[in-house]
Amino acid sequence: MRAIVTFALRRPIFVVLLTLLVGVAGVVAYLHTPIEAYPDVTSTRTRVIVQWPGRSAEEVEKFVTLPLTQAFGNIPRKRSIRSISLFGLAVVSVLFEDDVEDFFAQQYVSARLSGVSLPAGAEAYVEPPYGATGEIFRYFLIGNRPLRDLTALQNWVVERYLLQVPGVADVVTFGGEEKIYEVQLDWGTSPSL
Repeated sequence: MRAIVTFALRRPIFVVLLTLLVGVAGVVAYLHTPIEAYPDVTSTRTRVIVQWPGRSAEEVEKFVTLPLTQAFGNIPRKRSIRSISLFGLAVVSVLFEDDVEDFFAQQYVSARLSGVSLPAGAEAYVEPPYGATGEIFRYFLIGNRPLRDLTALQNWVVERYLLQVPGVADVVTFGGEEKIYEVQLDWGTSPSL
């Protein structure tokens, strides 16, 4: 400690210049540091969600999750792949290195997803990019109408209004019954030509 104090007392101009340099470096760092109320400290991630209604978790794992993880295995600058298989649902997350932008991560995964042959009835989509600080809001539609009518109301009215709200990244509907219209032709009464 004595040597540091002696050095500082013998060379005051050097100490003042060093102090000014540290001060300028602090101001530059302050001006170039992004300040956010809720900073996103997570790494870049792209998530693929596949719905295959009516299939067991084992079938989803074998015919959906495994082919997707194999297809995503050699994506450039990928750090890891995580997946989960549930009843009628597969979620595959690809985590990238820190300096990969969301746009390029989405492009890499979308390009590989288009080359994967999924079973009939399986619907896959790439989730929009958003950070871990996003909100997940779960709600139920409850009413005196039949379940099919409530599902149609959710898909055609509520979901469209929610997607118009600024900041809403995605609306995922789960459950309910789909309203199906069937047309049956009566071939016995066709007019003669």
